[in-house]
Amino acid sequence: MKKFTLVIVGFILCFFLGFSLNRSYRTVIINPGNKLNEVFNIIGSEYVDSTDIDSLIEKSIPKVIAELDPHSVYIPAKDAEATNADLQSSFSGIGIRFTIQEDTIHISDVIRGGPSEKIGLLAGDRIIKVNDTLFVGKDVCTNDNAMKKLKGPKGTFVKLGIQRLGEDDLLDFVIRRDDIPVESIEATYMIDGKWGYVQVERFAENTFGEFIQALALFISNNAQGIIIDLRGNGGGYMSVALQMANQFLNRGDVIVYTEGEHTEKFIERANGFGMFQKTPLVILVDETSASASEILAGTIQDNDRGTIIGRRTFGKGLVQQPYEFTDGSMIRLTVARYYTPSGRCIQKPYTKGEKSKYEQDLIERYYRGEFFSQDSIHQNTDLIYKTKKGRTVYGGGGIMPDIFVSSDTVDMTDYAQDAFSRGLIARFALNYGDKNRPTLSKFKTYEEMTAHLDTRPILTDFVQYADKKGLKPQQSQITKSKEIIKRSLYSNIIYQIQGMLEHVRYINKEDPTVLKAVEILEKGESFPK
Repeated sequence: MKKFTLVIVGFILCFFLGFSLNRSYRTVIINPGNKLNEVFNIIGSEYVDSTDIDSLIEKSIPKVIAELDPHSVYIPAKDAEATNADLQSSFSGIGIRFTIQEDTIHISDVIRGGPSEKIGLLAGDRIIKVNDTLFVGKDVCTNDNAMKKLKGPKGTFVKLGIQRLGEDDLLDFVIRRDDIPVESIEATYMIDGKWGYVQVERFAENTFGEFIQALALFISNNAQGIIIDLRGNGGGYMSVALQMANQFLNRGDVIVYTEGEHTEKFIERANGFGMFQKTPLVILVDETSASASEILAGTIQDNDRGTIIGRRTFGKGLVQQPYEFTDGSMIRLTVARYYTPSGRCIQKPYTKGEKSKYEQDLIERYYRGEFFSQDSIHQNTDLIYKTKKGRTVYGGGGIMPDIFVSSDTVDMTDYAQDAFSRGLIARFALNYGDKNRPTLSKFKTYEEMTAHLDTRPILTDFVQYADKKGLKPQQSQITKSKEIIKRSLYSNIIYQIQGMLEHVRYINKEDPTVLKAVEILEKGESFPK
């Protein structure tokens, strides 16, 4: 029995040992540098079920990139073209601006010289059909779907079924797509005949050329000073910001420098050829001014070249380098940091892998009261820097303006807030503009338009419209917010009929930040002491 027992135990040991030895040859020694590739190779060849490896890779890359910083990003091939479109000088399409109201495309503007204008489309038209297919309703008429249907290769055609006020039947238009210029500067004009104002929406391929045209306008009108409005400008190409800054700085002035773990320190300096080195300058910023906007504002501030007015900027100081893959996808990888001439890092603090918390920063600033009171802004006293003239500035994220202007919400009520958030003001203005377009189109300036609108019961009509849409009147709140609501109604109607320039001119006439800029220029105080 003992011998038998030993034989049985030996057999069992040999069985398991043999099993282990039999599997040991399948062990893979993976080079850590290629571990990710090997993981996908093993899954593809060994996993128990069939697996779409390409899909796994697409899902994995964003998670890997998200562990780096808030601005490194993976862009799938299907989104790459749309992501780059805003920074390109043109795109191929039909040449309209539109909004989606009540599940229908409303044409708000027809771009001058574009294919839609040539074929006869008008602002106020509604697109009901695309290529003989109904294109209305929540499930169909989305912004993404509309862009896909209306954009397309140059020279291709799209057929639209148009509903036009006063016409009983749909009108059919066949439009040949063409190159449509993308403007990044939509408002340039003279304030009080003395001060040149230019609103820069983004830093795109053609922005510097547009900026030079704006400066030429200022020269021809003998501008005594310049206001550059960067509020809402989220950035774009750094090279454009450098070109613009060069127009105002002396030879050798540092514009910005960049540095990274694998990137040598690189300093950008002004070449001294700028035509406006002595012109009084004011730059307007807010919490949505980011990246290239902060470079321009930061170099003007650190070189004591002009005055920065508004609210603390976003705080994006990371340099992204695009890397494209053969399938059309790409990553934008952070390779360096921006530093202003004084040595400030523009980037606000972040924790790797906590992008959602980073994205809540502006909301936290709002609740801290930073948009309404300068005293609510806590500067990092451990990061003190000096401008060229010795003024104190702080690091730790963003550009703090020289003159703070709070967000204007004094007369905002719950009623007004609901009217804005539900889109009722924009929708009312769109309908009002459509119904009254023949009369309103006679007015060429916002002054003429507002003089006419003042004779009409616009606010009363809106309150009745909002009531029908479920926003019940609250008279005390309507009275308190009367001017806010009326200004928004007017500005939307002006935009619908007269376009962006008159819209901006109307808003700016009572904008506290613009008024402060004009005050500083009038006093001759744009050059910091």
